[in-house]
Amino acid sequence: MSLSIRYRPTLLFFALLLSLSSCVDPFDPKVKDIPESFVVVDGYINSQGITSIKLSRTINLTADTVPPAESRASVYLEEENGMQYALREQDAGTYISDNLTLDPLKKYRLHFTTVAGKEYTSDYVPVKVTPAIDNITWQPKNNGLQIYVSSQDAANETKFYRWKYEETWEFNSAYSTSLEYRDNGVKSRNSNDNIYVCWKTENSSAIRIGTTARLNQDVISNYPLVLIPQGSVKLGRRYSILVKQYALSQEEYAYYEALRKNTENIGSLFDPLPTQLTGNIHCVTNPTEPIIGFIGAHSETQKRIFVDREELPKTWGRFSTGYEDCPPLDSIVIDYIRYFTIEDVETYFAPGIYLPVTPIYPPVGIPRLIGYTAASISCVDCRLRGTNIKPDFWK
Repeated sequence: MSLSIRYRPTLLFFALLLSLSSCVDPFDPKVKDIPESFVVVDGYINSQGITSIKLSRTINLTADTVPPAESRASVYLEEENGMQYALREQDAGTYISDNLTLDPLKKYRLHFTTVAGKEYTSDYVPVKVTPAIDNITWQPKNNGLQIYVSSQDAANETKFYRWKYEETWEFNSAYSTSLEYRDNGVKSRNSNDNIYVCWKTENSSAIRIGTTARLNQDVISNYPLVLIPQGSVKLGRRYSILVKQYALSQEEYAYYEALRKNTENIGSLFDPLPTQLTGNIHCVTNPTEPIIGFIGAHSETQKRIFVDREELPKTWGRFSTGYEDCPPLDSIVIDYIRYFTIEDVETYFAPGIYLPVTPIYPPVGIPRLIGYTAASISCVDCRLRGTNIKPDFWK
C-alpha cells in the first residue's frame, strides 16, 4: 500500500501533462481589417551609380494578390542645401536615377509625391563608403555547399554590413534536339538556336547583415552567406554567385535586424515576438501615417565566383536536374492507319505541344525516314525554365 501511495503524485503529474498536451485547439486570430494601405519604400541612395527605388502599397493579410505598385509618382534625391536629382519610372512603381557620383561629405534624402498628392521625405543621411569584398569562399558540408564572404575596413569606420547576392547557374533539359517544326514540316534547327543548355538567375530575398561593433578590428571573416543543398540543380553543371556589399549606418542596421527577426524567426513559441519597424521615412502631408522602409546612402562593392561540378566531392553522387518526371522518348512513325506518309507524321508536331527529337529510320532495308522520336516541349526546351542567352560574365 505504501508503495502505491508513494508513486501516486508522480502518476498524477504525468496524467496532468497528458491532459495539457491534448487540450490544444486551433486558434484563428481575428485580423482587423484596415481600410487604408500604407506606402512601402524599398531601395537605397547609391552614391556611386544608379539609384533604384521601388514604391508599393501594403495589402491585407487575407489578400491573394501582389502588392500594388505606386506608379506615376514624382521622385527625386535631394542634397542637403543643394542639388536635386530626378528619378524616372522605369517599370510600374520602380524609379531609377542617372548614373550619379555623390559627394561623400554631404547628406542626402529621398523625396517623392504620389499621384494622389501626398508628399513623403526620408531623413537626411550621410554617405557611407563601402569597403571592397576581400574574398568569397566555399566549403562542402554534409548537407550542402556553404558559401562565405569576408571583408574588412582598415579605417575601422564601417562596422555595419549588409549583403545581397545574385545566383546564376547553367543547366540542360532532358533531351537535346537539332530539329524543329516550322513551315508545315520538320526542319533542321538553326545551330545558333540552342534550347538544350540554358541559364537561370535568382536574386536573394534573405536579409544578410553582420556587425563588428563589439570587435577590436573591423573585420568580417567567413560570414555564412548561403547554403546550397547537396544535389541541388544549381550545382549540376556550373554555378556562379555575385555578392553585393553595403556599408550601413547603425540606424539602418537596426532596421534590417528588426525586419530580419520579423520575417525569418517567427513560427514557434520560443521565437521572438514581432517588433514594430521604425524607419526614417515620413509623410509630410499626414505625419501620423505609418511608412515602411529605410533609406540609407552608400556605395556598392561586388565580387563574383564560379563553382564547377567537377570541383565538388565525388561522393555527392547525382544532382537534381528538375527533369526527373520526364518520361522516355515516344516514337511517332508511319503506321498506315493514321499516318500514311512522313508528311502526315510531321503534322503531329504542329500544335507545338511535342517536339521532334531524332529521326527514325528502319533497322534494315532502304534507309528512308519513317518517323521521329518525340518528347513534351517541357522536357526539351530549356527556355521554359531560363534563358538560352549566355550571360556576358559567363566564362
